[in-house]
Amino acid sequence: MVTSLHIPRLVIAAPSSGSGKTTVATGLMAAFSERGLAVSPHKAGPDYIDPGYHALATGRPGRNLDAFMCGPDLVAPLFAHGAAGCDLALIEGVMGLYDGAAGRGELASTAQVAKLLRAPVVLVVDASSQSRSVAALVHGFASFDPQVRLGGVILNKVGSDRHEVMLREALEEVGMPVLGVLRRAPQVAAPSRHLGLVPVAERRADAVSSVGALADQVRAGCDLDALMALARTAPPLDGEAWDAGTAVASVSDPAVDGALAGAGRGGRPLVAVAGGAAFTFSYAEHAELLTAAGAEVVTFDPLRDERLPDGTAGLVIGGGFPEVYAPELSANEPLRAAVAAFAAAGGPVAAECAGLLYLASSLDGKPMCGVLDADARMSERLTLGYREAVAVSDSSLAAAGTRLRGHEFHRTVIEPGAGTSPAWGFTHPERRVEGFVRDGVHASYLHTHWAAAPAVARRFAGSARRFAEASAPAR
Repeated sequence: MVTSLHIPRLVIAAPSSGSGKTTVATGLMAAFSERGLAVSPHKAGPDYIDPGYHALATGRPGRNLDAFMCGPDLVAPLFAHGAAGCDLALIEGVMGLYDGAAGRGELASTAQVAKLLRAPVVLVVDASSQSRSVAALVHGFASFDPQVRLGGVILNKVGSDRHEVMLREALEEVGMPVLGVLRRAPQVAAPSRHLGLVPVAERRADAVSSVGALADQVRAGCDLDALMALARTAPPLDGEAWDAGTAVASVSDPAVDGALAGAGRGGRPLVAVAGGAAFTFSYAEHAELLTAAGAEVVTFDPLRDERLPDGTAGLVIGGGFPEVYAPELSANEPLRAAVAAFAAAGGPVAAECAGLLYLASSLDGKPMCGVLDADARMSERLTLGYREAVAVSDSSLAAAGTRLRGHEFHRTVIEPGAGTSPAWGFTHPERRVEGFVRDGVHASYLHTHWAAAPAVARRFAGSARRFAEASAPAR
């Protein structure tokens, strides 16, 4: 059934990375939430860290809208799913407004997301080193694509009252509304390291304070009423909202359908998902899909918990920063042993990036779980970019031949060992194999978004079901 979603919405974009998008977007989310509005937070692109700050600012899950990994057709349905029942939706862009997947035109750009959502754009401009030139910059962004509606700018890092006057006069010449002016305020900046901002889970108390300071700064420097008025000009979005149950029901996998059919008889298989400060990278839709596929999802913290949750029948270890916490992860020997025993028993394990490192024999010389006969270490080289991949081997996660789009983002390398098959064959932008499949283990650097392939969640839930039934004591 086609429905119409009429929710005020804005895309917060910038001419380039480093202009202050996250600062402004998070501050706006917090400021509007403090007004009593239900704010739906979204992030264009694959980034996991910014949505953590969005969630802290709004009290709702931060959700990603990635037109490369999920395809353009899913952007609006996923947005409608996250924004249902809210008073306002704010979408933080990625990189510069028109930057997208390399060599793919507008694909996965903030501009494409804005057009798919029919949302007005607010451009955050770092004005620290310019005056009248800001008008030429903004005019260029406003006129580059007539289908992108640039509704106003927020000037960031303004140095003085005189500087502000010059900027406003310049933008008045091109008819561009100034919706906010923020002065330089390094005290509210979030700390960063080799892969970007430090996640909320690693600095929650400080992050709460930072988000509060951002809200204060935005409230003082931005015209919230004018921004809300602009958001209300967004027209209705027609179409169905994404739904995890519908998505899972739409796919069929003969290898797992029989197992899922028995879910009502033996209870729901328990899938344990790694969390805590070391494993912060996850998309909210993954847990929703696993639940819809018949699993019970429980989170555990490898830094603190010395055993897997009772009854674990499937294990998901996503991305994060195990290299930062290698000594602590290594010191938790009881849990490392439990993970190794679970994998040795044939338990289904899906590991992405940080999860791959955790399953290795060692990380920077520190013993890890030893599930994979491979050693991992930090490197100077950043591996970053979208990937097109096909599953090389049958696994608990994907049938051979399954095609997915994903994203790599790491500064580590892992030396492959014996006894495994590759997980993925990359077909773009270069051809190579990557990852490990052995018994029930699927481990890879590739981050994927399961909303694009609900059969993955269905298959993993079925693998967990079969393992639970095989492990159940005989009656």
